[in-house]
Amino acid sequence: MNWIKRIYQWVLNWAQSPYGAIALFILAFAESVFFPIPPDVLLIALALGAAAKSFRYALICTVGSVSGAFVGYGIGQYAWLTAGGEFTGFANFFFNNIPGFTVSLFNNIKNLFIEWDFWIIFTAGFTPIPYKVFTITSGAFDINLVMFFIASVISRGARFFLIAFLIWKFGPEIKRFIDKYFNILALGFTAILIGGFVAIKYLI
Repeated sequence: MNWIKRIYQWVLNWAQSPYGAIALFILAFAESVFFPIPPDVLLIALALGAAAKSFRYALICTVGSVSGAFVGYGIGQYAWLTAGGEFTGFANFFFNNIPGFTVSLFNNIKNLFIEWDFWIIFTAGFTPIPYKVFTITSGAFDINLVMFFIASVISRGARFFLIAFLIWKFGPEIKRFIDKYFNILALGFTAILIGGFVAIKYLI
C-alpha cells in the first residue's frame, strides 16, 4: 500500500505549512466522507508544533469532521440507493475504490444500527473504525438526524480533544504513546461505556 504511505506523508507535510489549520479542517471533513487517512495524524503534528494551540486544533478538527459527516449522511440518503433498493453507480464507485468499505460491511451495519443506534455512531466516531462507513450508512438507513449529530459531536470531540489534552499536558514524549496505544485505549474506553449502557438497560 505504497500510495497510502505517500498520502500519509503528504498529510504530515501540511504541519510545516502556514495553512496547516485549514488543511486540518479539510482533511477532517474529507475523512468523514471518503479520505483514507484519519485527521489525527495532522492534529498530532500541529499540536506538537504548538502545544498552546492544541485545543484550538482539536476544535477545528471536530467541526471539520462533523461537517463532513453531514455530507456523508446526505450521500447515503440521496445518492446511495435507487428507488428499487439497488446500489447506485456512485455507491459502487465507493465500494471499488475506498479502502475498507465493502458491500458485506454495509449490509452488516444495518443490524448494528437496529440494535445499538446512538452507540454504534459513537463507537465509529471515537474508535479506529472508519467513520465514513457510518456517516454514509446512517443516511442510507435514515437514522435520526438529531441523534446522528449528537453522537458525532460527542464522539469526534472526545477523540480529538483527548489527543489535544495529552499533547498539551505531556508534550512531545506522549507522541510515541499515542501512536502505539491510542487505538487500543479508544476501543477499551468505548467498550466500558457500552458495557455500562447495556448493564443499565437490563438492570433497570
